[in-house]
Amino acid sequence: MRAMRPLIHPAIEDITVEGILHALSDPVRVSIYASLAASGCSSICSNFLEISDRSIPKSTLSQHFRALREAGLVRSERQGVEMYNSSRCKEIEQRFPGLLIAILNAHNVQAADFARTAKRKQATRKTKSA
Repeated sequence: MRAMRPLIHPAIEDITVEGILHALSDPVRVSIYASLAASGCSSICSNFLEISDRSIPKSTLSQHFRALREAGLVRSERQGVEMYNSSRCKEIEQRFPGLLIAILNAHNVQAADFARTAKRKQATRKTKSA
């Protein structure tokens, strides 16, 4: 049996603002990270197979978690066949005070705006078809 490659987690001093912003520039990744940060506990990758009513293939999900891990946003740990992921919010908050809070607040505002717009569009379609 082939040994699994070790998971690489950057030291806190190696984490950069550019790396964080790049990792969170993808809407799926920022949704994953927002969920992890809000939960405050470890979650397995398969909990995120559905993001914003979209199915995410396992291979794609693995790549998203790799990007988050390499940016230093999450810590991953293999337990059997599952990969448990937890947010490194507290560590990053010490290095870059306020950065993640601002990004996650902006994400929440944008998500709420998107939900309101989707509801309005749905209501308009129902009115037109009636």
